[in-house]
Amino acid sequence: MPDDYLRLDQQICFALYRASRAIIRAYGPLLEPLGLTYLQYLVLLVLWEEDGVPVRHLGERLSLDSATLTPLLKNLENDGVVTRARDEADQRVVRIALTEKGRGLKAKARKVPKEVGCLLGMVDAPSAARLGKLKEQLNALSAQLEA
Repeated sequence: MPDDYLRLDQQICFALYRASRAIIRAYGPLLEPLGLTYLQYLVLLVLWEEDGVPVRHLGERLSLDSATLTPLLKNLENDGVVTRARDEADQRVVRIALTEKGRGLKAKARKVPKEVGCLLGMVDAPSAARLGKLKEQLNALSAQLEA
């Protein structure tokens, strides 16, 4: 195998890493006025789809372990965005639910995806379609690697 394969710029892992970090940085200024970090935003995206879910479900949807998710949820609870409560049927299960403040953040966050699209230069239909295709390819790659 030639040494070219060991060049940093030849590594898919590094290209994905750089792109991921750049995207997360791009979200920062857009989420700051909402008082959210990128990971908190992801938690809220799940809760806006389905409220009152177990912590385990959030972890599965976001591919986050409990060591990352627990302090994140505590901060959101301290900020009055979510509540954490034991499930009445199974006390071992902790459910996360949006507060009124958490539900109210959804309206403020509606502009974030469009603003990110503008940052990416993906505002017309062909660009949006390319971005959608890229997202599908990345999801397929993740599924393949997780299998």
